[in-house]
Amino acid sequence: MSESIIIGVDHGYAAMKTAHFSFHTGLVAHEHEPYTLSNVLEYGGKYYVVGSGRQPLQKDKTQTEDYYLLTLVAIAKELAYRNAGTAADIHLAAGLPLTSFGRDKKAFQDYLCRGGKPVSFRYEGQDYAVTLSKVSLFPQGYAAVLTQNGLLDEPSIIVADIGGWTVDLMRLDDRIPNAATCRSMELGMIRCLDEISEQIRRSLGLSMTAAQIESVLRADASRMDEDAKKIIRQEAERYTKRLLSAIAESGLDVRAMPAVFLGGGAALLKQYVSAADGLCRPIILDDVSLNAKGYERLTEQMAQKYEQ
Repeated sequence: MSESIIIGVDHGYAAMKTAHFSFHTGLVAHEHEPYTLSNVLEYGGKYYVVGSGRQPLQKDKTQTEDYYLLTLVAIAKELAYRNAGTAADIHLAAGLPLTSFGRDKKAFQDYLCRGGKPVSFRYEGQDYAVTLSKVSLFPQGYAAVLTQNGLLDEPSIIVADIGGWTVDLMRLDDRIPNAATCRSMELGMIRCLDEISEQIRRSLGLSMTAAQIESVLRADASRMDEDAKKIIRQEAERYTKRLLSAIAESGLDVRAMPAVFLGGGAALLKQYVSAADGLCRPIILDDVSLNAKGYERLTEQMAQKYEQ
């Protein structure tokens, strides 16, 4: 193995994101080989079908092996995409919410790095041998905004990273996060999707999947009950208003300064946030991989400084 390959991974509650991939966090273990090797990880004598649904809520992601296994899948996907071979030394670039960064940093590094020991696994029938020699961690949201040079000239901006379970808030003053403004609210898209699903069930007696609801939020063409579509849009508008109200209650005034919305929730709520009244300047960054790309960029910059 030669020089380390930097791979950014955004460990979301609902989805894992790399610079080139996004996949659901669902992980189902099997003792025996499944009928297909598609999306199948083989590790430690077990088989895991990856990407079906999402993980049960894990506020501490180090308490089970799930996110470590999902990290191996993310690495395999990126190595294959980059034609980088199946044996590699990996410099993993990942993130944590700024509100818990100092508290959780070491534990998450240790969880992912495993002492830098080589690990062997198989993904989709291909053998991999990798070493996670180093793990660099950065604040979520902030890393993504740093990829947007045009935004950094603003004297103050609000950043709202809308994830699966949480919405992480911060204000940047002259490019620097103001620690006193950082908040993490349990108001992510999982809450929104669950509430929409329940309202459709109560009103129409239909049990719709998250994938169906998300397709309407993205304005994808889909054959679906028109009354269900109407409920989805109405509930999305209510959620957006509730989100903006919660941001205001946290002390961040979206009427006074630009507000940057990013993460998986921003991609789904793009049309609703843009239409919201009273916003100074809503900026929607709907690339769900922005955090992962930001982690890679910051890691590369740090490596260049070290070389100099």
